[in-house]
Amino acid sequence: MATSEQVKALIRSHYEGDSERFVTVALQIAAHEAKAGHASVARDIRSYVDRAKRRHGILPGVNVNPDLSEMLLQTRPVEHLSDLIVHEKLRDRLARILEEYRHRQRLKQHGMTNRRRILLAGAPGTGKTMTAGAIACEVGLPLNTVLMHKLVTKFMGETAAKLGQVFGLIQEEPGIYLFDEFDAIGTQRGREHEVGEMRRVLNSFLQFIEKDESESMIIAATNTFAVLDTALFRRFDDVLYYDLPDNDQRAQLIRNRLGKFLRKDLKIENLAAAADSLSHAEITRACDDAIKQVLLTSRRRKTVSKQLLVDMLEHRREIYSKNRG
Repeated sequence: MATSEQVKALIRSHYEGDSERFVTVALQIAAHEAKAGHASVARDIRSYVDRAKRRHGILPGVNVNPDLSEMLLQTRPVEHLSDLIVHEKLRDRLARILEEYRHRQRLKQHGMTNRRRILLAGAPGTGKTMTAGAIACEVGLPLNTVLMHKLVTKFMGETAAKLGQVFGLIQEEPGIYLFDEFDAIGTQRGREHEVGEMRRVLNSFLQFIEKDESESMIIAATNTFAVLDTALFRRFDDVLYYDLPDNDQRAQLIRNRLGKFLRKDLKIENLAAAADSLSHAEITRACDDAIKQVLLTSRRRKTVSKQLLVDMLEHRREIYSKNRG
């Protein structure tokens, strides 16, 4: 259950009209319930918050230029770096980014700048977006996700103009700015099927990011690293690569996601092996599918059997294998 302090903070923020604080506390309670093994309660709380975000476009109480509201989704993530299930070397590099941010003034005194332009590359569902959220949570800044389908238009010059507006906001409003699906504008210049307009957009991005000296952190995420323009790499302070989870990470994912639905007599190593070649997101969805199946069909003790989870993992494998071609 939520702590007494969280309950008091929730009530206080409601009656003071502090909607941003209300949402933050609600998500903290969701995270607390998830760690306590109450996954269904955590999912319910997060779904209420998600529905509110869809209705309002952005979280209530957060200021965004009205001209940019359609291109940005602003949130206050509650995931921490410790919630990420990634390789230890990658976790260390993320910790270094956070350490440099927290001591950026000391670095500035010596003519140095902190890592604040980061490129995340790797297969879909391996934790890139969650990483951006964890960084935002750790440094106490909002996460501003740039909606690429709203940014990129078919009209000549309009996309570059919108990009200029976004970088203007990056300068004015400190935050974590995530360009997800970055390959929409970052593909190599001169590729056979590339449109001239997108070449101009990429050139604009390169100029904007090189000139940017704001207090914000710019994160770009891509699933198709190979097609990115090589000129991008020297504009980023760090490039992080995300891999599919190994056996230990798959076991941890399953254990965390199933929570109280995990039967104590199951050998988690066997389940992890059954999830081989699946991404973090695919394993998470398979666990959720198994939990829903148990809730809807079982009248006995509600726990997930080995066969049920294996079936759900295979189902996910079939879905994504067709998509991967």
